[in-house]
Amino acid sequence: MDGPLFVDGTFEFVPIPDSTGLDDRTYGSHMGRGGRPLSDFFPAPRQSVMHSQSMHMDPEFVSFTYGDPTSPKAGLRRLVEGDLLVFYAGLRGFGCDLPSGLYLIGYFEVAFAGLARDLTEEQVHMCGHNFHVRHQSVFLRQRDRLVLVKGGSGSRLLTKAVKISALGQDRAGKPLKVLSAEMQQVFGGFDGKLSFQRSPTRWVAKGHTSGAADFVRGLA
Repeated sequence: MDGPLFVDGTFEFVPIPDSTGLDDRTYGSHMGRGGRPLSDFFPAPRQSVMHSQSMHMDPEFVSFTYGDPTSPKAGLRRLVEGDLLVFYAGLRGFGCDLPSGLYLIGYFEVAFAGLARDLTEEQVHMCGHNFHVRHQSVFLRQRDRLVLVKGGSGSRLLTKAVKISALGQDRAGKPLKVLSAEMQQVFGGFDGKLSFQRSPTRWVAKGHTSGAADFVRGLA
């Protein structure tokens, strides 16, 4: 589901559901920045069900942590202090007719990153609000392949979302969200890998890193 985007460019970050049911943070109990429970932003027929649905709060923008045990994100363990990890999400107009798109929503000024098994006990403890660390059974099962990233000072959830997508086509001619020409000027072309619909990791090439970092840090 796309998260809610408001006419003034502000938004609510709505995490994906927790399929394990372990987390006590639910869409009904968690208030968005506008003071409404996140369950309010689901279609009306689903709101009562989603009210008690637990959330997979990751990334989380309170203590700024991100965790992922899957192979597509394994490369994030190479992030070092001072790097930027930038997050985007699918958003669409809520109470307005803004179309669905992919938007920058926040970033971490990386403090440290690595496989959980290689981090110190103190570093893992600093990631304690992250879903993958918060639940001991999950952490023990995933520890050897779990990448953790901790954001430091300067990390933030943006106030206003910044659109990065345009509508393209896949090889079969079906609609596909791709990095817009405007954002390619900022972040580069990612060696032609412009599709962003399935949460891939993309690395900004050296020729664009300084300008891209300035752009991200200058967002509202």
